[in-house]
Amino acid sequence: MLSLIAKRATNTILPQFNNCSGGTNFVKSIAKMSHQASYETLSVTVPSEFVYHVELNRPDQLNAMNKTMWLDIGQCFENLNTDENCRVIVLSGAGKIFTAGLDFQDMLTLAPQLAEQEDVARKSKILYQLITTYQKSISALELCKKPILAAIHLACVGGGVDLIAAADMRYCTKDSWFQVKEVDIGMAADVGTLQRLPKIIGSDSLVRELCYTARKMPAAEALGSGLVSRVFEDKASMIEGVIGIAKEISKKSPVAVQGTKVSLVYSRDHTVQEGLDHIALWNQLMLQSEDFTTATVAQATKQKDTVFAKL
Repeated sequence: MLSLIAKRATNTILPQFNNCSGGTNFVKSIAKMSHQASYETLSVTVPSEFVYHVELNRPDQLNAMNKTMWLDIGQCFENLNTDENCRVIVLSGAGKIFTAGLDFQDMLTLAPQLAEQEDVARKSKILYQLITTYQKSISALELCKKPILAAIHLACVGGGVDLIAAADMRYCTKDSWFQVKEVDIGMAADVGTLQRLPKIIGSDSLVRELCYTARKMPAAEALGSGLVSRVFEDKASMIEGVIGIAKEISKKSPVAVQGTKVSLVYSRDHTVQEGLDHIALWNQLMLQSEDFTTATVAQATKQKDTVFAKL
C-alpha cells in the first residue's frame, strides 16, 4: 500500500506543482465567471481563487426577494454546483441589510392571474407551481455540493431565513436580527424554514416560538441557539473573516469537502445506519481518487500548500 501511495504521489503531486500557475488560473477563473454568469438581482465575484462571493443585489429595495431574484438564486447555485473553478461560496447582501424578505409589490402582480380563475382548483394550480418553483430555488443551495457560508448583516426577514437555513454555515454582525415573518402576513412559511430550522436550532420549543410569534431574534440569541457560528463587530470584518474561512476550505481536497457535504445532508434526513451505508458506497469510489493519495503524502511529509486538481 505504501509503495502504491509513493508511486502515485510521484505521478500526481509533482506534475501539479510543476504545472501550477496560480495567478494565471485565477485570472482565467474570473474571466470565465464574468462572461458565463450574469444575474439581474445577484452580484457574483471571485475574491480569491476557488472562492466565489454571491451577493443579493437589490440594495435600493433592501434586497427584497422578487420573482427574478428567486429564479436567479436557483440558477446561480445550480451553475456553481458544476463550476470546477468554484469550491466554496460566500453568500451576503449588498447595501443596508441582508434582506427584507418577500417583495410584496412583486407579489401583487400575482393577483390578476388568480382573479382570472374562478375555480379553486385552478387557482391552487397557479399557487402550487409558484411555491414549488421557489422551494427548488432555495433547495439549490442544499443540493449544491460546494459549502455555502452565509454572512448576514442587520435584518434577515422571512424568505431570508429560508435562504440561510439552506446554507452550510451562518455568520452575522452584532446588530443582526432574524425574523420568521410569515404568520404576520397570514401564511405559514412554505419554502424551507419550517423544515430546516428545527434541525439547525437545538430547541424545538424555541423554533415554534419564533415561528408562531414572528418576534425578532437578536444576534446574541442566534449565536446561543446555534443558528450562527460566530458574531462579528461589523459587516466589513465579517466579510473579511468569512472569506478567510472560505479560503481555508478552498485549499482542501474538493473530493473530500464535497463528499463530506453530500454525506452530512443525506445523514441529516436518514438513520445512522443508512448514513453509514451511504458513505461506505460513496468512499469505495472516492478513496481511489488521486486526492486521497495527494493529501495522505502531504500529511506524511508535512508538506504545506498542497495543490489539488479541479473537480
